[in-house]
Amino acid sequence: MDSDPPFHETYKTLFAATKPLNNDWLAAVAAVEELELPSIDLTRLSLEWPEKERCKNDIARAANEWGFFQVVNHGISRDVLEKMREEQVKVFKQPFQHKCREDKFMNVSAGSYRWGTPTATCLRLLSWSEAFHIPMTDISSLGDTSTFSSSSLHQFATKVASLAQKLAEILAEKSGKKSTFFQENTLPSTCYLRLNRYPPCPIPLFGLMPHTDSDFLTVLYQDQVGGLQLVKDGKWVAVKPNPEALFINIGDLFQAWSNDCYKSIQHCAVTNPTKERFSVAYFLCPSYDTVIESCSSNKPSVYRRFSFKEYRQQVHEDVQNYGYKIGLPRFLV
Repeated sequence: MDSDPPFHETYKTLFAATKPLNNDWLAAVAAVEELELPSIDLTRLSLEWPEKERCKNDIARAANEWGFFQVVNHGISRDVLEKMREEQVKVFKQPFQHKCREDKFMNVSAGSYRWGTPTATCLRLLSWSEAFHIPMTDISSLGDTSTFSSSSLHQFATKVASLAQKLAEILAEKSGKKSTFFQENTLPSTCYLRLNRYPPCPIPLFGLMPHTDSDFLTVLYQDQVGGLQLVKDGKWVAVKPNPEALFINIGDLFQAWSNDCYKSIQHCAVTNPTKERFSVAYFLCPSYDTVIESCSSNKPSVYRRFSFKEYRQQVHEDVQNYGYKIGLPRFLV
């Protein structure tokens, strides 16, 4: 049985109706300049002042100027990362029909396995990827199956959640906000992991469409195939892989909460014609009733008050109506 989702069969009308090589949107998936993100060594946080403070300032500066950065010496061992990746590969190598029954196959909630883009009306709106969206509460209750060992995933999830909290608290402190906000509002029941696989694709397509993340903070571990791209200074650039690093990006909620102090940057994943790509992302999200207030001492609020539930509902409506997310511009004052 084939492990790949039936992309060609499911989206054959889109392929028949589109001439991909003649579309301007291919500029975002074509060869672009490769850059190395700002790199921050987190061992500096354990040093005495002023080096500890300089490290915090570097984190805040990268979040402001780039919206993306990479961290090394992050406290998650190579052994944990490699074992987690081995389990991830095993999961995605299972037959497609088994993955579609994820509640039986992995003991996770039904609907956790997703692939493609059901709402796509053209190839430009199609994501050539498959993923498992797993709430942290599901991870804590996962059991081993004949094809999956949950201990590696659980170890990774626990450590990456702690790292995300640490970074969020530093960014809150440096923006003059309450640093305990995240401990109080981002709980295991509201955060999740997404295991991603991007199958090889014979033509240049998005593995994940250009978007911003609808969370506070995302922590990404990726392989060395490459494919992550982001917008810097108005143009698309490719992110150089780093086997020693985890990649951090600011989400929409942090941009709004920090009153534009930190930037949620548009990014995407692009396909590779011959190699599959794997990544896993942790999303730091609040409860649905958490209210995001945009305020600072030195400038007026950029965004009106809104709840995370309201934000998610607006994103869902926009995707249904237009095929893509509009995001924070909907909530400007």
